[in-house]
Amino acid sequence: MDVDIISEEENPMLHRTDIRFETTHEEATPSRLSVRDSLAAKLDKASEEVVVHELDTKFGMRKTIGYAKVYDSAEDALDVEQEYMLERNKIGGEGDADAEEA
Repeated sequence: MDVDIISEEENPMLHRTDIRFETTHEEATPSRLSVRDSLAAKLDKASEEVVVHELDTKFGMRKTIGYAKVYDSAEDALDVEQEYMLERNKIGGEGDADAEEA
């Protein structure tokens, strides 16, 4: 999967960068976690610092447009992001602890 960054906007008040990106893929729409990991690798950041907010694939197309927030640290993401978005991106302590116990 190829990830191309369309635009970046710095947000120093919240210690993050807002990013619009485009991915090209061969199969079905990629999962949120695989996009997050690919974007983190491209930006040389840890996966816990990247929160993917939206993925939009037009029917029959092999391109997905997305929006993500890249934080300076994982702690900044935990402080700012809403709980449901952290759960979707598998970031945080409580969700991970429950998964390990099960």
